[in-house]
Amino acid sequence: MYVIKVETYKSGKFAFSRMFSLRKINPLHIEAQILYETIKDLPILPQLATSLEQELIQRSIHGTAAIEGNPLTEDRVSEIITGADPVDGKERAEQEILNLKTAYAFVQELKDPVEHLELTEKFISDVHRLITHGIDIELNNPGVYRNHKVQVGDRNHGGVYTPPKCLPDINKLMTVFCEWINSEELVKLYPPIRAALTHYYLGLVHPFGDGNGRTARIIEAVMMRASGIKYVPIMLSNYYYRNMDEYFSTFPKTIKNKENDVTPFLRFILKGFIASLRELKEKIIFYIRKFSLRDYYVYLKNEKLITRRQHDLLVILLETQGTFSLHDLFTNMPFKVLYRNVSERTARRDLAKLSPTLLNNIERNKYELNWRALE
Repeated sequence: MYVIKVETYKSGKFAFSRMFSLRKINPLHIEAQILYETIKDLPILPQLATSLEQELIQRSIHGTAAIEGNPLTEDRVSEIITGADPVDGKERAEQEILNLKTAYAFVQELKDPVEHLELTEKFISDVHRLITHGIDIELNNPGVYRNHKVQVGDRNHGGVYTPPKCLPDINKLMTVFCEWINSEELVKLYPPIRAALTHYYLGLVHPFGDGNGRTARIIEAVMMRASGIKYVPIMLSNYYYRNMDEYFSTFPKTIKNKENDVTPFLRFILKGFIASLRELKEKIIFYIRKFSLRDYYVYLKNEKLITRRQHDLLVILLETQGTFSLHDLFTNMPFKVLYRNVSERTARRDLAKLSPTLLNNIERNKYELNWRALE
């Protein structure tokens, strides 16, 4: 059955649907699968994998909080997450970040894929409790369904939507929702599609007084991660943040479909999945290229094809990744430490020796690392 309709007490009929256009979804589905299989086989050292995941989590926490209006900058979020500037949790914006850090740690704990993650009301409530813990929000009780009317959305993003209005309706719909999302038909779906449907319908039922969006996005990430998908689940919130207007408007666009066709929302999520995979591929290839170049520089030094100082300059550029001039070698850190006892003539000779194979001369007296030296 593609659509299940539920008669509520005070909110009219509510439909759970897995109806979508194969013509519009399948090309994205195939592209996502092929791209993921390509990335999955790319080698990455364990310590780099950990570093990459921490970077992605930090950006995702900032993104998912900013979607809901959290004003903290990405730098401030980084300080809170890393403990570089501890907070006492008294400010709501900072407590939200601390809570999301805990929630994403929960996502990270899912190391091994399971056949399918059984989604329960307790699980959903537990995630919501993590996200809104210690935050004084009127009419919100962490982990407890609301019993009051709310409205979401605005005219600029497709209109205002009124979710189910009372606790009996929410109780009934959440029970049906969990049975539906755990059904054999839904479990057989491509994991990102099942996770996207979870995200969408948690947004529509809107079971809590606050924190519904963050809860839905975290659970979407948990479901993808549990299916064995790495990195991308925690990248999606940042994609939603970068495309926030489309994210908000896709909900009402999908809701207004009289046939209960969820294609618009699924297309948006799959496009985000693919965009995240492409970004991830670029990051991994960059790391591979960086370590390959580092080894190559060692080889050149050992074979006496470049000097120790020239080797050290190249290694510095691997880390700084910017442009520099001859003048910078003598005035800016960290170059001036390397060139403190070197004449300008010798420095010019270094630059001439390394160009154009290892350095690119991008304009008069301006250089950058040649990242494609091995090609």
